[in-house]
Amino acid sequence: MKNTVLDSLNQGLLSALEHDERVLLLGEDILDPYGGAFKVTRGCSTHYPERVITTPISEAGLGGVVAGLALRGMRPVLEIMFGDFTTLLADQLVNHISKFRWMYNDTVSLPLVIRTPMGGRRGYGPTHSQTLEKHFLGIPGLTVAAPVNLLDISSGYTPGSMLENIILSTDSPVFFVENKLQYLMPVLGSSDLSDFDMHVNGVSPFPTFILNLKGAPAPVVTLTAYGYMAEIARQAQERLAFEEEIFTELVIPTMLTPFKFDTLKASVSRTGRLVTIEEGAKTLGWGAEVIAGLLEGDMQLRVPVVRVAALDLPVPAAPTLEKQVLPQVEDIMAAVRKVATIHE
Repeated sequence: MKNTVLDSLNQGLLSALEHDERVLLLGEDILDPYGGAFKVTRGCSTHYPERVITTPISEAGLGGVVAGLALRGMRPVLEIMFGDFTTLLADQLVNHISKFRWMYNDTVSLPLVIRTPMGGRRGYGPTHSQTLEKHFLGIPGLTVAAPVNLLDISSGYTPGSMLENIILSTDSPVFFVENKLQYLMPVLGSSDLSDFDMHVNGVSPFPTFILNLKGAPAPVVTLTAYGYMAEIARQAQERLAFEEEIFTELVIPTMLTPFKFDTLKASVSRTGRLVTIEEGAKTLGWGAEVIAGLLEGDMQLRVPVVRVAALDLPVPAAPTLEKQVLPQVEDIMAAVRKVATIHE
């Protein structure tokens, strides 16, 4: 049975707790036997009862607690039960946690991780299905990261190893964005992706993955997506090749901000076209910033671009309506067909 993203993240937490006694895990309902709303923390309180702390329902207060713990030399990990609730944490995260190193002339560090599940497709309705990380992008002093369900043997990358490495090595705050549907996906290595060539750029814990179909002609469109949407993009990539003979290259970053443009720029320079893909609402989203930064960084790189994202609407609870609001494989395929017909 394949290791899932949920299993991998759980193993990453357990390993971090094992290797550094300064690691503390805090969150609502994370103690066994419940083990958290999505079971990522299962087993942690059984093995490390003194360092796994269940908390009141007070996200803003918890932000202050983990900030204080980090300032005192601990390495706290805070689970926010649903990503929607990070809005309650915004003041602590934006005005305090991300600013302290500057305010105190780099004499302090805040080695803390805030991790949370984002995304819809579970029928949870408009206040439990949002993808809100775009509101935390571009905040100086805050790193935003998202794991992907891939295994890279050469670097030892898994979603769990990424989380563990961040917990044990960071000296500044990291906002770690997971996806609800991503949890039960298998972690895929090269042997599982027999139709794909996978390359990895960058260094741990924030690599960038590049996927191409084996033996295919040169790609004519670059796709870029992160987290769960990377899997949706990969499905679209495969269907476009086999059903329509449109070949693409998929670039998957794991660090959303500060964003590194080198790998994406190299891909777009090869293909001459770009489609960005995200689950958050389209207006002023991740894709818009990536496109702006890419083209602004190289004024000679004039390429057709299309954004794929959720509609600018609250996420419905009804499955049929939710499907219409959130981006699907077919939306990516339509975007690729559109941009592929545009000549430079």
